[in-house]
Amino acid sequence: MRVLILLVCLSVGCLAQIPRHCRYPPLMSGSLSVSTANQKLLAFSKYIYDGLGERIRFRQFGLYDNKTYQLDVLLLYRKGVMYQINSRNQTCTKKRLSTDFHPLAVPRNATLLGQVVLGSSSGPGQGILVNSWYGELQMKNRSAKYFTTVTEFGCIPVTTLYHTNTGEWVVNSFFNNVIGIVDPQKLNPPFFCLNAKLEENDGEEPATFLSLFKS
Repeated sequence: MRVLILLVCLSVGCLAQIPRHCRYPPLMSGSLSVSTANQKLLAFSKYIYDGLGERIRFRQFGLYDNKTYQLDVLLLYRKGVMYQINSRNQTCTKKRLSTDFHPLAVPRNATLLGQVVLGSSSGPGQGILVNSWYGELQMKNRSAKYFTTVTEFGCIPVTTLYHTNTGEWVVNSFFNNVIGIVDPQKLNPPFFCLNAKLEENDGEEPATFLSLFKS
């Protein structure tokens, strides 16, 4: 009986801890779905995140304004360049990436919305404890509101709602997240990108992971 009481006390103590801002795992890969409330955008994406080497690979396939599109972007922050890759045609666009690398994380100025259990808390393994946060993200020429949910243990992303400059909310749902990188080679430019010439940017740079999403 004493052991049971001790376990219950420990469990309550863990749940009673105040959620803290956290960083995503430094090496992570996975998939996510992207959609908007007006059904203008519906897409599925795969990403590779290297917070140690400051590299991100993002590939998206979707439907936007009733037209299909593909997006394949490699961000190399230490080299200050961004590659937009077309593997089918083996072409590559190289642009300057002047923004600093910011590790993926719950921002320090985010406000806790609440802590809940996804699934069920009736038995072990039936649910997962998550924290929801909200705030405002300062970008290059504007600010954007967001709501983000991450797991309490591990700081694994679950969902993010992102308010675009057009007044639309974009919903990002993460799944099949893996801690680590299965194929690190994909974080290097393909061979047909090696001779790509650096072009000047004609618009806003993808300063953050969220701003890579079509809006």
